[in-house]
Amino acid sequence: MLTDTTSATAAEAARKSLIGLSRAELEAELIDFGESAKAARMRARQLWHWIYHHGLRSFDGMSSIARPMREKLAESYTLTRPAITREQHSNDGTRKWLLRFDDGQEVETVYIPEEDRGAVCISSQVGCSLTCKFCHTGTQRLVRNLGAREIVSQFMVARDSYGEWPSPSGERMLSNIVMMGMGEPLLNFENVAKALRIVMDSEGISISRRRITLSTAGVVPMMERCGSELGVNLAVSLHAVTDELRDEIVPINRKYKIAELIEACRNYPGASNARRITFEYVMLKGVNDSPADAKALVKLIAGIPAKINLIPFNAWPGAPFECSSDEAIERFADIVNRAGYSAPVRQPRGRDILAACGQLKSASQRTPKRVADSPTPVLSPV
Repeated sequence: MLTDTTSATAAEAARKSLIGLSRAELEAELIDFGESAKAARMRARQLWHWIYHHGLRSFDGMSSIARPMREKLAESYTLTRPAITREQHSNDGTRKWLLRFDDGQEVETVYIPEEDRGAVCISSQVGCSLTCKFCHTGTQRLVRNLGAREIVSQFMVARDSYGEWPSPSGERMLSNIVMMGMGEPLLNFENVAKALRIVMDSEGISISRRRITLSTAGVVPMMERCGSELGVNLAVSLHAVTDELRDEIVPINRKYKIAELIEACRNYPGASNARRITFEYVMLKGVNDSPADAKALVKLIAGIPAKINLIPFNAWPGAPFECSSDEAIERFADIVNRAGYSAPVRQPRGRDILAACGQLKSASQRTPKRVADSPTPVLSPV
């Protein structure tokens, strides 16, 4: 016999989430639910407003919808977020959540605050297939892609934690999104794009495309599409200036060489002096931090509207590298700056809770066919 708790859990699982549906999908869902086409359009606008502008987690507070309809919706649908398995707070104000999804898989999401704003670092996959040697996530096998609901929900969990609902019209603490968490966003482009369109919708969460940055290790064939369809800022995880070294530390380079990657950056839609491409460059002691490397980097990106983020290597247990010395980083930055490029040294944030760049990893592991059959299938590793 099922206990009350078990029954409640089963009932919850039987309901479909409305989070992550596009506007058109939400209307279609409501038509299937029994609404006329005209009523579905109106109802979808109402739901969109309550879900993404007000951030409601139940139908109870949706005052523009009649109570009988709210009760009927609650019987079939849910607005629940992923479960927070663990929440950690860094000494510097950074906050990290380990989030568990319906199938038990987990990812990490990070909020990095500044004085009057901050960025939510969102994951796109459980694990990663790219195995970059300096990245902790790269030591975890790719389990699966995240769906649009799971991507959008990460930002909603962060907003829940800071109470930043309804969506502020002016200044906001959660002001930016960086697709720099676990996984390679361009290997899950359809779901990432769908999620970001929801996030950018002006009648909901309303984060401007100018405040969203997508980071790629160099999935060259998808870069133009990202720029033309989404128009978000692009960050490229470069980390080396020769194919020989990049083949070793960023293995996707074996498929898409530096010359191809740089050409895709030159052609990235919307790139300009006002919207520069960011090249991310992790500083590895004795590996890629010499003055010769800095000079080669400047030559490589010549003519591209760009800035270079120099990232002191953030160690993790068993890491095979050390961080470059302060002197080496300063020398490298000075060469790049003198060439006319901005080369800020990224201040490490959240190191004490393993929330800094390259440190994210969950305990999720690939499981048998049940997970492989999920609605967000794993793409072939590069």
